[in-house]
Amino acid sequence: MENKRETQLLAQGKELFNKNALTKAQQTFEEVIEANPSCSEAFFFIGNIFHIKGQLGKAVKAFNKVIEIDPNHTDAAISLSVILNDIGKYEEAKEIFEKANDQVKKESSGIQDPHINKKFSQKHYEIAEMYFSYNRYDESLFEYNKASALDPENLEIGIKVAKVYSKKGFLSKAIEVLKKLKNENPGYTPARVALGLLHYGTGNVLEAQTEWQNALAKDPSNEELQMYLNLSKSATETNLSI
Repeated sequence: MENKRETQLLAQGKELFNKNALTKAQQTFEEVIEANPSCSEAFFFIGNIFHIKGQLGKAVKAFNKVIEIDPNHTDAAISLSVILNDIGKYEEAKEIFEKANDQVKKESSGIQDPHINKKFSQKHYEIAEMYFSYNRYDESLFEYNKASALDPENLEIGIKVAKVYSKKGFLSKAIEVLKKLKNENPGYTPARVALGLLHYGTGNVLEAQTEWQNALAKDPSNEELQMYLNLSKSATETNLSI
């Protein structure tokens, strides 16, 4: 049970953390731990601070301590799996991630938590990127779709999905994905850029120019759009791709 002083220090530490005053935040959380060595939340924030500072070994120890105190601390488990994956401990990272994933599924309210869902989404996104880099497109597509379902606000995933379909030779499906993304998010310029590139790549130069011109009208200072329009108007055989 937290006492009043501990509660105040935790709140102060979180405020400092959110202001990016990491050293002061760490000192504050260390005060909490000195008073209560079983405060998992303080260890969790210290783990995040170490992670941000690039002190991965210390971050791993801190997150392991969180899980030792609170085996059901999903955020700490996901953070730990991300670091382990980054330092090449893939099997250990996978085991911790899958355990955390199972834990969330068992908790009726956990799966609805957007904060946790975004963390899982990022993990699936990273796995998708890895599959894509090895040309394993079906597995990549599966992971991108998982990532998108968990974090619908990450519009970039739609671009990635279209790119996978394009690599697989399903250009009409790629165009369909980008049109849907564009129509649902009219202000999202990258969707129009990518759609224009697909049209250009299939020889539909006028359609490509229309997409880029419409996007440029909304984003007049976009140098990428201006470049593509200039290239397309030059009637060269420039090879553009998403």
